[in-house]
Amino acid sequence: MTEPWFPDPDAVSTALGRAGYLPDDAIATTVFLADHLARPLLLEGPAGVGKTALAAALARATGADLIRLQCYEGVDEARALYEWNHAAQLLRITAAGDDSSVFTEEFLLPRPLLQAVRSPARAVLLVDELDKADEEMEGLLLELLSEFQVTIPELGTVKAEHAPLVILTSNAQRELSEALRRRCLYLHLDYPTQEREREIVQLHAPGLPQALNDSVVRTVAALRDLDLRKAPSISETVDWARTLLALGADDLDPALVERTLGVVLKHQSDIDTVRAAWLK
Repeated sequence: MTEPWFPDPDAVSTALGRAGYLPDDAIATTVFLADHLARPLLLEGPAGVGKTALAAALARATGADLIRLQCYEGVDEARALYEWNHAAQLLRITAAGDDSSVFTEEFLLPRPLLQAVRSPARAVLLVDELDKADEEMEGLLLELLSEFQVTIPELGTVKAEHAPLVILTSNAQRELSEALRRRCLYLHLDYPTQEREREIVQLHAPGLPQALNDSVVRTVAALRDLDLRKAPSISETVDWARTLLALGADDLDPALVERTLGVVLKHQSDIDTVRAAWLK
């Protein structure tokens, strides 16, 4: 049985805080349960709320390797699990005159899922933006999520000696299957409260005056209330705070907002929307 990393939820909060991530009680408790129960954790919510950052912080906090599978439309078994080195196999067949010895470890190219299962120490496996992948990818994941093992027809079943801590993320662009959800613990992440976001800004931009910190967080909250193509993420709030530090700003006046909107908004249509609403 894999030894848990954290003795209690408070230890999760402390470790993540040291790794630069400030979790709320729900995050700390759910991560603790995923760790102790050896269950995958499905994080769902809008883009930019810290889902991927949580997996990275867990790897930093535990000293574990972060193994990441970035999902996209068309990602398949060869990109996610393993594939065979066909060029090397062909050379062996040409040299030996038969194909009896080409489906061996020598010719196997592990991809993220297999790498996590075969890791010599416990790893954090991040399956990022699963909702962007085709539904077939969910079927490929079911054996791994249930048993922490994968089956390679030519070699047999490979079972993890150290079950990875699996984090799956989804921006809810499509509905994930019930079969996958049953195998996971679930947590919905949303944008933080203004109080929590001020704490995050303070952690990552400690030199920013409190009054300016308050102005940045209030302004970002107001931006998220607008009808934007992409609302500012937490990391973009931090980037804006660091931008103001670099500029030596004392307050967030309209002229400074105008000059620095490109730090927090990444589409011209969104910048135009803000200009029309605030800066006309």
